[in-house]
Amino acid sequence: MAENSAIEWTDHTFNPWEGCQKVGPGCDHCYAETRNARFGGGVAPNWGPGAPRRRTSIANWRKPLAWQAAAAEFFAAHGRRQRVFCASLADVFDNAVLERWRQGLFELIGATPDLDWLLLTKRIGNVAPMTDFAWGTQDWPANVWLGSTIVNQIEADRDIPKLLATRGPRVRFLSMEPLLGPVRLRHFLYDGFHQPRLDWVIAGGESGPGARPLHPDWARGPRDECARANVPFVFKQWGEHALSFDRDRDDPDWRNCDRLSRKHGRWLNLEGGTGFHGERVHYAERVGKKLAGRVLDGVTHDGSPV
Repeated sequence: MAENSAIEWTDHTFNPWEGCQKVGPGCDHCYAETRNARFGGGVAPNWGPGAPRRRTSIANWRKPLAWQAAAAEFFAAHGRRQRVFCASLADVFDNAVLERWRQGLFELIGATPDLDWLLLTKRIGNVAPMTDFAWGTQDWPANVWLGSTIVNQIEADRDIPKLLATRGPRVRFLSMEPLLGPVRLRHFLYDGFHQPRLDWVIAGGESGPGARPLHPDWARGPRDECARANVPFVFKQWGEHALSFDRDRDDPDWRNCDRLSRKHGRWLNLEGGTGFHGERVHYAERVGKKLAGRVLDGVTHDGSPV
């Protein structure tokens, strides 16, 4: 899908500013912080509490206008609208961002009506107060999709209701990456009472230094729930660890498992640990993101809400 982005579920990536602060376990190995430090001489100048955020260049802010100008040509070639993932190196709803910057972004979104803007945040509780002054509760631009990042069941139960309660966005989606444990989406996928539901779910493992492995059952769970609810599902990547093999129960010779784990990878149980307690375990071998790929049980999942 990507044209000007390496991310599988978007066409373009646009960063209006750079910088953020860690707010949960999914942020532990933040690639954007690492990148910020690389360009900052080993220290991330725009990361952490009290750190200034850095607004990107005027030339960068002009890029969406160029994509807008090419919208008709893109639609003719691909049969759909362009998608812009906003703030891969930041968070649109970060409290530390100057309000006039955010207002400038909203004006840019309004000036590019033929682009679908994907606003993905780890701060879903900030969305309503930070958009009411611009869009109100009913008048969101039709080209804005709102997403929440969740990595475990605690975050799902806390943040998905806030996402669904946010009135206005045409599409509500989840990014479950890095997925760090089993998550049941349950009633969030169903609209039995004419309430908003999730329109799209993206899941994936972690890549980069220190990446934590993904148990395949963690990905299978939301995949199967989405299939039953007819909700589009994307499996973005395994991350650094390949799908090697599973055991329905522990290896009877746990000492051999321990030696194998130290040498080549690790045995991962359903709770994310390496212990053996009579449960289903998976051997996660670190092979690198490219070799690990993004095929889940023989299928590449690229579901789309529109």
